[in-house]
Amino acid sequence: MEWMINYFENIPSTHRSIILIGGITFFWMLEGILPLYHFRYIKWKHALPNFFFTFTTVIINFSLAFFLLFTADWVSTHQFGLLNMIEIPLWLHVIFGVFFLDFIGAYIAHWTEHKIKPLWMVHLVHHSDHHVDTTTANRHHPFESVVRFAFTLLGVFILGTPIGVIMLYQSLSVLMSQLNHANIRLSEMTDRYLSYFIVSPNMHKVHHHYMLPYTDSNYGNIFSIWDRLLGTYMYLTPEKIIYGVDVFPNEKENGSLKALLKQPFQPYQKPTTGI
Repeated sequence: MEWMINYFENIPSTHRSIILIGGITFFWMLEGILPLYHFRYIKWKHALPNFFFTFTTVIINFSLAFFLLFTADWVSTHQFGLLNMIEIPLWLHVIFGVFFLDFIGAYIAHWTEHKIKPLWMVHLVHHSDHHVDTTTANRHHPFESVVRFAFTLLGVFILGTPIGVIMLYQSLSVLMSQLNHANIRLSEMTDRYLSYFIVSPNMHKVHHHYMLPYTDSNYGNIFSIWDRLLGTYMYLTPEKIIYGVDVFPNEKENGSLKALLKQPFQPYQKPTTGI
């Protein structure tokens, strides 16, 4: 465990790039072999705006990395944070660190974006994809990237996680997001079993259904326990899932980079419910 944390404490930028690009490449190829849906789209054309937002996410996180490094160094130096208040072995510190960073930096952040109207308008860029695949994972408006970073920073401050644990969490978060957005078919039994522990592909697809209440469910990214414990877990068979958002149904505009950048500034429209 110690060697792994030492590695992530000093993980080179090239290795982080390999995790990001390698994950997209792997799941992109897997989508061609075991597709969940046979989309009638030009895959590379659909991916272009999503890759743009992936690039802006990387740039924003790189630009703000100083705050993350400073906070991680400060909590470690001053032994500040919940995990530093108890005597636990390193391996447990790592597990709890990743576990609760996922809660604050992913689940709470995501839930908040759905409950606060201005944040929901920013988050719409992610939900307005009509062909959810692995490239959708990082389809976040630049403003949302800042919001997500802020929640991760808050999690580091509250928990007192060192930089090695943070880098491990972020690496797992990237790969899990690529997995649970990937357009891949798993057997129902396999996906159901996985969903008791992690956010499986079919579990997350429910969250991308175009109507409430399914849109406001299954907020998790790595661990599924948060949705199950907090009552936000829902199930819908893949055959019934329709991607997109009911209040922004224009597929052409939702595939236009120019329109997506302006999407958060459109008038708010109240969504309907499917139940």
